[in-house]
Amino acid sequence: MMKVLDWIAGLLAAIGAINWGLVAFLRFNLVSYIDRLVGNVGLDKIIYAIVALAGIYLLVSLFRS
Repeated sequence: MMKVLDWIAGLLAAIGAINWGLVAFLRFNLVSYIDRLVGNVGLDKIIYAIVALAGIYLLVSLFRS
């Protein structure tokens, strides 16, 4: 189970990193774009929270091993 959770957290953190790269290099925020695409329902905050939790999980797992 932990390997699956590690894999999911890694994938979410990578998606967050790609989004930050898009913001830095192209000034394009994919998460905000998706939020506007679905009708601006606050989905961006949910996505950011999930990505942040994945990053925290990965950080904690670094010190656990």
